[in-house]
Amino acid sequence: MMPILDLSQLETMTSGDAELAVEALGIFRQSAEMWSRALDPQAEPRQWADAAHGIKGAARSVGLMALGDACEVAEKLGREGAVTPAQAGVAISAVKDRLGEALEAAAHVEHQLMMKRTFTGVRLD
Repeated sequence: MMPILDLSQLETMTSGDAELAVEALGIFRQSAEMWSRALDPQAEPRQWADAAHGIKGAARSVGLMALGDACEVAEKLGREGAVTPAQAGVAISAVKDRLGEALEAAAHVEHQLMMKRTFTGVRLD
């Protein structure tokens, strides 16, 4: 099972700069908060597919690959067009579940990075 947040991806993306990583995680949280409002299975599939796409990019950029993968599944489903309410509900629930885990992991890592000011010793558990 892949970790919720891939610290090596975050460290690579920020060139090991803990301050930049904190900023990137903050941007992810803001993006996720904005886009998550559009994750409504009763809405037009295009709307929640666009939201999933927005969250996917933000998530993968900071190493939240499982969330990115769930978003990719929902986005593809929403772009197909003929989606049943049940299919939409399952896909969006998966995104919301992964999003909750991702936000918790991001906050945990963000706190450690702020305290340590380095990636050394930062852990997900």
